[in-house]
Amino acid sequence: MDAYNDYTAIFLLLSPLCFYIIAVSFRLMDNSALLFLQKEILVDSSNVSLKAIEEQIKSSADFRFKKQLKRALLFRKLHRIFIIIMIACLPVTVITYFTLF
Repeated sequence: MDAYNDYTAIFLLLSPLCFYIIAVSFRLMDNSALLFLQKEILVDSSNVSLKAIEEQIKSSADFRFKKQLKRALLFRKLHRIFIIIMIACLPVTVITYFTLF
């Protein structure tokens, strides 16, 4: 039973880090600013708002551009989901650390 607690502790202690790495990976795959600049749409920063992406999806006639924007929107939403999961895992990690060690 002691080995089970050790493996559980290791998993719970490293899970927020793993979720953070996954979230950063999805954020790096989001290339919405590059897509806007390729279509000669000026953006203020590299962090394009969700509202601007959704407006361009609705108003654009180019099917390929819409598909790329939808993929960028999916990556942005997955990034947000994994950040929320990471934040939710932090209290569990702290409680596990103090109860098992």
